Amino acid sequence: MTEAKRAPLPHDFHPPAPSFTVASDDIEPGEVLKDAQVQAGGNTSPALRWEGFPAETKSFAVTCFDPDAPTGSGFWHWVVFDIPVSVTELPAGAGSGAFEGLPSGALQARNDAGSKDFTGAAPPPGDGPHRYVFTVYAVDSEKLGPGDDVSPAVVGFNLRFHTLARGHLIGEYENHG
Repeated sequence: MTEAKRAPLPHDFHPPAPSFTVASDDIEPGEVLKDAQVQAGGNTSPALRWEGFPAETKSFAVTCFDPDAPTGSGFWHWVVFDIPVSVTELPAGAGSGAFEGLPSGALQARNDAGSKDFTGAAPPPGDGPHRYVFTVYAVDSEKLGPGDDVSPAVVGFNLRFHTLARGHLIGEYENHG
């Protein structure tokens, strides 16, 4: 990937925050995403689990962002928030539009494809490798504030002021197509 393509991560625009551990059986940090997390191969959100977040955490948010999308503003693939503090993992497929696997009360905002679900990796053919940043945010309130019919930018705005800590995994995918 050329230096010009190394766009900032979404957290680079937020105040520094402590980190905690995020793990997945579906994503190896820095490795190529599995077919299940690719739009043409399964379009399935990965299983995620987390630990080591601050004791004062009251809820969580999970996002997936491609900073390398050729849009000038990246591409939000998944935005879910108001996950109860008692939930420290999401199963594979929790980001489906059927909301199976999401805990009661959790909300999915529209992604940049316009749907309230996980949209798998689908970079343009020949655009080089893209990074997919899966971030879990520890939030200082049970409810982040916005409803589920907002843009990822509105959720990000609220997260800027309510994040206690965050952890992330980054996978890559390139469409050689």
